[in-house]
Amino acid sequence: MERTLKDRLVEQALAEGFAACRVCKPWDVPDVPERLAAFVEAGYHGQMGWLEERMPWRGNPAALWPEARSVIMLAESYAPVHDPLEVLKHPEKGAISVYAQGRDYHDIVKKRLKRLARWLIAQETCEVKVFVDTAPVPEKALAQASGLGWQGKHTNVLSRDWGNWAFLGSVFTTLDLEADAPETDHCGSCTACQDICPTNAFPMPYKLDARRCISYLTIEHSGPVELDLRARMGNRIYGCDDCLAVCPWNKYAVAASDMRYHGPAVKPADLVELVALDDAAFRARFSGSPIKRIGRNRFIRNVLYAIGNSGMKDLRGAARPLTDDADAAVSDAARWAIDRLSKA
Repeated sequence: MERTLKDRLVEQALAEGFAACRVCKPWDVPDVPERLAAFVEAGYHGQMGWLEERMPWRGNPAALWPEARSVIMLAESYAPVHDPLEVLKHPEKGAISVYAQGRDYHDIVKKRLKRLARWLIAQETCEVKVFVDTAPVPEKALAQASGLGWQGKHTNVLSRDWGNWAFLGSVFTTLDLEADAPETDHCGSCTACQDICPTNAFPMPYKLDARRCISYLTIEHSGPVELDLRARMGNRIYGCDDCLAVCPWNKYAVAASDMRYHGPAVKPADLVELVALDDAAFRARFSGSPIKRIGRNRFIRNVLYAIGNSGMKDLRGAARPLTDDADAAVSDAARWAIDRLSKA
C-alpha cells in the first residue's frame, strides 16, 4: 500500500527530532474566541496587553492566513535530565525553569520547522508559514484539535505519549491534508498541579490567573511584585515548573531531542553571584538564552526576591549595594530583601 503524503510528513517530522506530529484545520477551534475573551475580561492576562490587542487573530487562526487549509502541529521534547524541584531545597541557589536552562527554543524549533516546511514544499507545490510562540496563534487549542495532546488542568498541553515537557510549533499550509481526530481530556480526578502551586494561581481547574503565576511574575510582570506574592516565589528567579513537574503523565516523557536545551544553566548558580551582574555581565552570561529577553533589571529584581526569601541573614550584604539602584523595582526589592532577612 502506497504511503500518503501525510504518512511521509509524519515520518519526516519524527526524523527531524519532533516527538509528535498531527494535523488539524485552521477553523477547528471555534471555542477559542469566547474562551480568550473571558480570560481577558477577567483580567487574568495582567500586563500582557498583546493578548488583548491581537484577539481577532489569536482567537481565529483562519483569519491569520485565510489561504491556509491545514495546520501541522508539532511537539518537541525538552524533558529534563534531573528533578526540576530539587533546586527548591537550596535557597541559596536560583531556580530557573527547565525550558530556559539552555539555548533559546525559539531559534532551535523554528529552524527545525523550516527544514520540515522546505521538505513539504519539495514534495508538493504549496505555500507554508511557520510559527513558534511569538505569533498570535492559539497553539494549545490547535494542539488539542489536532490530537497532539490536551490542555490539562494546569492549562498546558500534555500527552499520554510524551508527558508535558514539550515546545509547540506549527506549519500552516495551503495543502488540504487529512485532519486527525482531536484529543480528549485524560486528567481524570488528579489535582496534583493545582495543589502544588505556591501562589494559588488556578482559580479552578483549567483556569489560570496569570497575575498570580510565578512564571508570569518573573518574566512578564514589570515593576514591583505584590508583597504577598513575592514572599511565595521562593528562590524561583525565572519561571516556575512546579505544576509541570508533578504531572503523572510525565512517566511517559520522551528524551529531549536536542541537548542544547540543557546547557550550563542546568547547574543552579549562587544568588550572590547572580545579584552582582551589571547589564553587560547579564547580557554576556545569558547570550543565546531566553532569559536575556527580560533584561538585567527584572532579572536582578527576581534574584533579590529570592535572597529575601532565603532566610539567610548573611545574604543581606549582597543586597545592600542595590538599595540605591537606578531601577526603582530593583532598589525596592533590595530594601525588601534586607528588611525580610533582618526579621528572619
